[in-house]
Amino acid sequence: MLEQLKQKVYEANMLLPKYKLVTFTWGNVSGMDRESGFFVIKPSGVAYERLEPEDMVVVDLQGRKIEGRYNPSSDTATHAVLYSRFPGIGGVVHTHSPWAVSWAQAGRGIPCYGTTHADYLYGEVPCVRNLTEEEIAGDYERNTGLVIADEFERLHIDSEAMPAVLCRSHGPFTWGKDAHEAVRHAVVLEEVAKMAAYSEAINPHGKPVSQELLDKHYYRKHGANAYYGQPGKK
Repeated sequence: MLEQLKQKVYEANMLLPKYKLVTFTWGNVSGMDRESGFFVIKPSGVAYERLEPEDMVVVDLQGRKIEGRYNPSSDTATHAVLYSRFPGIGGVVHTHSPWAVSWAQAGRGIPCYGTTHADYLYGEVPCVRNLTEEEIAGDYERNTGLVIADEFERLHIDSEAMPAVLCRSHGPFTWGKDAHEAVRHAVVLEEVAKMAAYSEAINPHGKPVSQELLDKHYYRKHGANAYYGQPGKK
């Protein structure tokens, strides 16, 4: 079942150690098949060097295992909520990459200090609130997803223009049109988190980019009037 998607999700998971986004098994990638309503995700606690494409686990949007010899990632319920609430996405990544986690542990969003950030992420990367005691004691992973989705809805944040979030005291989630794009956004997030930290260390009084520069750099890569790269050419 979903063998091609398993292969793609496996390959995307293997990019996490390649880009130094994970230590041990601290991360996972999933990919969604909208036609079937199922998604494929890394199994829980299995070392990356031991993984094979057939080890990827098929689950439904309620987080129930449909196929696979392993249990799915412990973050499966969070992925399921994000797929349900953000219908335009097809891949989700969670890591504990150190620079992004540092901002999450500080309880701060990542300001957009420059055009590298603006090219991919439209504005400050939000850091959502802590879960309540009841949310932690209850369905913790599902509630993590609900806190993310509810905060995006409350703040009217476009999940395609801002494909990243920090969970306070926890770490980052990113997403994209497929698993590989979600990994790309995880790499970008880690880099801009590092750059922002360095920027504040060099100049604690620095200001985020102007709205005009943010718009220019984001929209030259995204939207109907984008002109970066080779539009229309493969």
